[in-house]
Amino acid sequence: QVQLVESGGGLVQPGGSLSLSCAVSGSFFGIQTMGWYRQPPGQQRELVTSISRGGRTNYADSVKGRFTISRDDARNTVYLQMDSLKPEDTAVYYCNVDIEYATRTYKTFWGQGTQVTVSS
Repeated sequence: QVQLVESGGGLVQPGGSLSLSCAVSGSFFGIQTMGWYRQPPGQQRELVTSISRGGRTNYADSVKGRFTISRDDARNTVYLQMDSLKPEDTAVYYCNVDIEYATRTYKTFWGQGTQVTVSS
């Protein structure tokens, strides 16, 4: 069984910073792509950023230059550093990982979600 535990959400003023982390545990061969999605109030879930096993990153246009994704494969953890936060960044943030098993099969898992609120 694979578990994802997110931490780091909260309330921050516009222009502030927050860091999120997502630790993956369980029995598996490896982790391929890791990413962060968000779901603003009343809207659909959207991709924020992702990072491949080789370190290639991808960002939504709305967060480019403000958010940074990174991963620590020794700790099976993915991070999201969010700077220059705006009210429109308010959402529930979910981590997402593609797990590889020894049988060369893959499965996607989601974190429980953490609330990020940007407000003065």
